[in-house]
Amino acid sequence: MTSPYHPPVKRSVEIAGHKTSISLEPLFWDMLRAAADEEGLPLNALVARVDAERIAGDTPPGLAGAIRLWLVARLLER
Repeated sequence: MTSPYHPPVKRSVEIAGHKTSISLEPLFWDMLRAAADEEGLPLNALVARVDAERIAGDTPPGLAGAIRLWLVARLLER
């Protein structure tokens, strides 16, 4: 695992056939990859699912924030 005190890293993902960039700290990228592996999903598919969930909310956060929140909620559920 990389240091938790690292600036965000921008990566490209594809959601519903559209490319977009997401900036997350390496710690969150590591957690997101692990979550995708555990759920047996490609990273893009998991990001698309989080995106759909966030859009359904009353006041949706940005995608990067939604991913961070989803990861923390996932940890708290365990």
